[in-house]
Amino acid sequence: MGEVKVSVESSVATITVSRPEKLNAFDIEMLKALAAACDEVEANGSVRVAILTGEGKAFSAGGDIKAWDGMAANEFGHAWVRFGHRVFERLATLRMPVIAALNGHALGGGLELAAAADIRIAESQIRIGLPETSLGMVPGWSGTQRLTKRFGAQIVRRMVLGGEMFSAEEAHGYGLVDAVVETGTALAAARDYAARIAMRGPAALEIAKLMIASANGEDNGSAVEALGSILVAKTGDLKEGVAAFAGKRAAEFKGEW
Repeated sequence: MGEVKVSVESSVATITVSRPEKLNAFDIEMLKALAAACDEVEANGSVRVAILTGEGKAFSAGGDIKAWDGMAANEFGHAWVRFGHRVFERLATLRMPVIAALNGHALGGGLELAAAADIRIAESQIRIGLPETSLGMVPGWSGTQRLTKRFGAQIVRRMVLGGEMFSAEEAHGYGLVDAVVETGTALAAARDYAARIAMRGPAALEIAKLMIASANGEDNGSAVEALGSILVAKTGDLKEGVAAFAGKRAAEFKGEW
């Protein structure tokens, strides 16, 4: 889909949110395009690292306020908030590490988008914040949940309750971003970091990402089940069980790891 572009070079995929005329603000179609992009990247076995960035002068201004116009409360809660939450969760749980290259401001849903990445590299001119309460609403795409788990409750309180916005350097000091680089260089810096990650064992990266998420209280159930399923899938018992089912015979498990 045109509003989210995917390119793959070697073992690195780049996902670009591409609605520059709207500062990469999300509407429903753009959320659908991001979900499709995540599926595409996940299915590409050659990809070991993904980079997420924005086209133009913004990373993302969050949700397109005009897209809410005319939505009934039920539609807003389900078609907009819950659907967007699922899409961002899809991004956060990609099997490979994700680096957000913040080439411009990341506000509201844009910051929630960046928080779904594992590493954030910000250009020096950007600002970040969660301004939703100034519009009479609350963060809906895990701004009060994932951000609190990853960065701490107090900094989230300051953004959500106090409306504070932070420069890249301030955000770095609070741990909201991992590095600050010169204007125009975030994507290049992200590619350098991606190359560093790609040299490491892909299986170890995937499993380590799950383990860290579990330790941080991020969807423990799915992380534990994914780890268990990966382990079982590597055993001889699974192969024997499938073969026995296909051959309509009793399985002879050997407990081979």
